[in-house]
Amino acid sequence: MNPLKIIKNGVITENPTLVQCIGLCPTLAVSTSAINGIGMGVAATAVLVGSNVAVAAIRKFVPDEIRIPIFIVLIAGFVTVVQLLISGFFPELDKSLGIFIPLIVVNCIILARAEAFAFKNGAFDSFFDGIGMGLGFTIALTAIGMVRELLGNGTMFDINLTPAGFQPGLLVILPPGGFIALGIFMGVFRRYQDWQSAKRGQPEPVHAAGCACCTMSDQCGAAVKGGGN
Repeated sequence: MNPLKIIKNGVITENPTLVQCIGLCPTLAVSTSAINGIGMGVAATAVLVGSNVAVAAIRKFVPDEIRIPIFIVLIAGFVTVVQLLISGFFPELDKSLGIFIPLIVVNCIILARAEAFAFKNGAFDSFFDGIGMGLGFTIALTAIGMVRELLGNGTMFDINLTPAGFQPGLLVILPPGGFIALGIFMGVFRRYQDWQSAKRGQPEPVHAAGCACCTMSDQCGAAVKGGGN
């Protein structure tokens, strides 16, 4: 597969946050500032790339019945390394992101890509899939964080950009503001995708909703049909 096409797929076509609607917990929680968005995005990207390559490398030796626990153990190892590096070199960022760094272990983006892509493709393609999905996640978090920080605090990357007398809208950096900002970004991004499709003379993409937009919906559906949880 073309590496650039794989990266574009993660950034635009199947952006994990704005298209697939996965990994929304950290998106809503840490996107109160641009720096938090970049920090969380880079941490998740590092784990994505490492776990994707590791899963792809051992996929032929992993029995289907125990693949998910093995994926989680691998992901946990990479998360531990990333958390130690952040706490050692960027203690303020570590304090700001808090529990959401170790919670990368159960971030559905990481597990979804391991299951949907890395387990079915080679290490080379999985490496670029991790980069693409990580970039898409990072860009979405940073963009939302920039807007929320500017409107809610009057700054961007901790630099004051607003004139004297500016009254920040505190709602924007509170949880309700996260939902509102995310919804607006999703709407604008999907409208952009529709415009791009119309520009190329292609039919407008059908935007899935709910579980249908998750890359692991097949596995969940199979579990439900089989009586599992």
